[in-house]
Amino acid sequence: MDDRYGGDVLSAGWRERGRPVMTRVAAERDLVVEVADDGFCGAVTGVTGGLVELEDRLGRRRVFPLGPGFLVDGADVILDPPRPAAASAPRRTASGSFAVADARARTARASRILVEGRHDAELVEKVWGDDLRVEGVVVEYLEGVDHLADVLDADPPGPQRRYGVLVDHLVPGSKESRLSTAIEASRHGPFVRIVGHPFIDVWQCVTPRAMGISAWPEVPRGIEFKVGVCRALGWPARDQADIARAWQRILGRVSSYRDLEPALLGRVEELIDFVTETGTVTETGTVTGTGTVTEPAP
Repeated sequence: MDDRYGGDVLSAGWRERGRPVMTRVAAERDLVVEVADDGFCGAVTGVTGGLVELEDRLGRRRVFPLGPGFLVDGADVILDPPRPAAASAPRRTASGSFAVADARARTARASRILVEGRHDAELVEKVWGDDLRVEGVVVEYLEGVDHLADVLDADPPGPQRRYGVLVDHLVPGSKESRLSTAIEASRHGPFVRIVGHPFIDVWQCVTPRAMGISAWPEVPRGIEFKVGVCRALGWPARDQADIARAWQRILGRVSSYRDLEPALLGRVEELIDFVTETGTVTETGTVTGTGTVTEPAP
């Protein structure tokens, strides 16, 4: 037999039985809300101290207490404070390091990084530029490692002015290796760190995967490397403008350190550490402890 009066009228929730359940809606900015009492309709412009401000299409603004008494899309709702923004994950730079929020470029250090050519400099800037600006490290190019000794003689390194040098094709027995050994043995040696990658040209430091090829082309002896690469890939190579466009095409494939060969990554990080660390430089070029950097004994 049906009991039209239901069960125990004193049981929990008896007052709410049969009432429609209202949806709770966060008062996010620009949400269009209608006030049930007087029909005022406007977009949320802000929430402060339990009050929501609405602005109608004529620019009139009114403030109401949060809670029930509102309609969204014709349905009764309870207006709640907006949800707190989720904490964003720390941004990483192209080199993979954590970005420094609102960091301004530091005044340039006396110490700097030297690279062989413009393409090397542009590649380093693209991947490590954010880090270098925070550290105040300038990258300059030599137009060839043959000019390194002259650059060091003209603007000698010292305890407060160390040079990190990135060299292409630094392999045993190469011209680059012989020049590097001579400089390391000179009076400039303690304040210079020379490192390099094994590739003929910095172009090859971009991974074949990033370029969408299986491997970099083998260029026969007697053909300039960049010209040979362009020809093998079917790119124009008539003049320097074509080579420049080819490089921009390659550089455009680089978005982060993941697009570079490990043989380059570690070397650049080593140079950044060398020109930014503080301590005492010994006669062997080793940095120990912290404090004042002094000249080596004559």
